[in-house]
Amino acid sequence: MTINSAEFKQRRQALMARMRDGIAIIPTAPEAIRNRDSHYPYRFDSYFYYLTGFAEPEALLVLIAGAQPKTILFCRNKDMEREIWDGFRFGPEAAKTEFAFDEAYPIEQIDTLLPQLLANQPTLFYSLGADAAWDARVAQWLNTLRMQVRTGVSAPNNIVDVRQHVDAMRLVKSPFEIDLMRRSANIAAQAHNRAMQKAIPGKMEYEIEAEFLHEFYRQGAQAPAYTSIVAGGANACTLHYNANNCVLKNGDLLLIDAGSELHGYASDITRTFPVNGKYSGPQKTLYEIVLAAQLAAIEAAKPGNHWNAPHEAALDVLVQGFIDEKLCHGSKEAVIETASYRQFYMHRTGHWLGLDVHDAGEYKTKTGEWVMLEAGNVLTVEPGCYVRPADNVPEHFWNIGIRIEDDVLITQQGNEVLTHAAIKTVADIEVHMQRA
Repeated sequence: MTINSAEFKQRRQALMARMRDGIAIIPTAPEAIRNRDSHYPYRFDSYFYYLTGFAEPEALLVLIAGAQPKTILFCRNKDMEREIWDGFRFGPEAAKTEFAFDEAYPIEQIDTLLPQLLANQPTLFYSLGADAAWDARVAQWLNTLRMQVRTGVSAPNNIVDVRQHVDAMRLVKSPFEIDLMRRSANIAAQAHNRAMQKAIPGKMEYEIEAEFLHEFYRQGAQAPAYTSIVAGGANACTLHYNANNCVLKNGDLLLIDAGSELHGYASDITRTFPVNGKYSGPQKTLYEIVLAAQLAAIEAAKPGNHWNAPHEAALDVLVQGFIDEKLCHGSKEAVIETASYRQFYMHRTGHWLGLDVHDAGEYKTKTGEWVMLEAGNVLTVEPGCYVRPADNVPEHFWNIGIRIEDDVLITQQGNEVLTHAAIKTVADIEVHMQRA
């Protein structure tokens, strides 16, 4: 990705304006060892990356707000020998220029420089409790300052969670972010369409997962956004199933929940389709109920509505469908009030989406009201229906699990379904899956 230093610089300036006065310390994520001397693929901390665009490990961002604002990056030194083994490093000098920081220093200097930078600052903006190792280090710096109290040096007397400020910023996506999310969504949509054509009875779930990975990497995504769910038959009734090691059976549905990550930004799509290319009568009946619920929820995802409006719209359609098909009994109001529908629909209808799959941001205000949707928000819309065998359930519905999920951008006029390219009607799916 071409570095858009102006975008990240603007975010840092916006955060410092929120801080007004004080110092913020935001580390990136550490590298993680998988086993012995093998590491997991590195993934930066989302908060750090949101403010820097800097993807290397061993880095720390310091922001000083007030009359003389300053942005400082600590990162790894240039080291040609290590670059031979591990790959390119920017180093402080190049990072300062390329990412538009006021100053940049080697990460090895933080224990020397951070006490100086913290001195006499009124407030420390830091996410206490997010990382024990960094907590210990920050405590050491503060204790260094407290030992100098007789010399007139003071430590910050107030600590504020910096993430509460960044969360509010991350909720509203910029045009730069929206462009990346459109591209990530399109990659994932094409992967879902590919999977529909590759799935046939007798294949393994992991073979279909491999088709996703092929399409993600072929189109430039750096990784899956999360562990993919490829759940055939009864496995689809386990919400977070990810063993992906069973045989796909003729007559079963296949639920796939998978998304790509492009330059940090996630997509999140779920589609449910018949392994043999043709929905049975009961499968089609429940699928159409879930699809109608999803379309109602998408319609409710617009400015002026609160966060829970899409869930309420989806629930209204689902409950009526459950009653019609004898899954639930009684009036719609009674089923909702008693929550008896939760036997078949036990999760909510969406979540925020962005740098994290379950992205930063509150769902309720401090007074306990649902937040209002506004242009620039991106959320998932994902109603479902999961029918496990039970005495009170018609047998022809047993072991049917269905979820339909799209990524939705709130716009000034209403919304845009970023994942629209992933087909989802019964007719379109069956035509797409026609066997030669």
